[in-house]
Amino acid sequence: MSEEKNITFVVTRQDEPESEPYKETFVVTRQDEPESEPYKETFVVPYRQNMNVISGLMEIRRNPVNADGEATTPIFWEMGCLEEVCGACSMIINGEPRQSCTALVDQLEQPIHLEPMNTFPVTRDLAVDRSRMFDSLKKVKAWVPIDGTYDLGPGPRIAETKRQWAYELSKCMSCGVCLEACPNVNSKSDFIGPAALSQVRLFNSHPTGEMHKSERLQSIMDEEGIMGCGNAQNCVEVCPKGIPLTTSLAALYRDTAVESFKSFFGSDK
Repeated sequence: MSEEKNITFVVTRQDEPESEPYKETFVVTRQDEPESEPYKETFVVPYRQNMNVISGLMEIRRNPVNADGEATTPIFWEMGCLEEVCGACSMIINGEPRQSCTALVDQLEQPIHLEPMNTFPVTRDLAVDRSRMFDSLKKVKAWVPIDGTYDLGPGPRIAETKRQWAYELSKCMSCGVCLEACPNVNSKSDFIGPAALSQVRLFNSHPTGEMHKSERLQSIMDEEGIMGCGNAQNCVEVCPKGIPLTTSLAALYRDTAVESFKSFFGSDK
């Protein structure tokens, strides 16, 4: 008598038709040239888990076809580190200035609106010219003057408590988000903005940088500098690095007041 054999059948069932893959919709404000008129263009890209805004822009660049199925030019934007360090990928996302590398699509309302920052001149699409900010850093001499002509040695020691708060100020990546959020920084104002002012406090606190403390303070004692601040405090709300910008501004109000008295009475102390 032969042995009985059991045969197992594995059946794959599908009760419903497979659903369409989830997609993300981007509405991008574009501008072909610095002097041309801006226009909006909509794109639909496949969704991926943990996808950020730059991932969506890269997908559009690989396949530059808009939501109407029309071939178009790839979107132009700036990026560098892709980990919120360089500050290059700043743009307005759903009405808020921020870094596109850390803007996750899962946390954004659909459709996702992308616009260039309005404070700076647009070069093309989402890329802007941030020269205004860099010129302000030059004005306030935001650096420690070391010309390399002689050996300065290991440098002066800094107290740990002072180093800790100075490190917080040094996190500034010149992204321009604070200038975009500040109502006093616009085309009708020469106000240099909170980023450069905070750097004045940083370099004036450095043992070597404070040799030019008076010169830096003199450079911001006008409407372009500390007097142009309206204390809206938008800057500290949007700063991606959490830099205490308003604390720096308050300290500079005090420092410039002292500097003005010194200048008036001719004191060098």
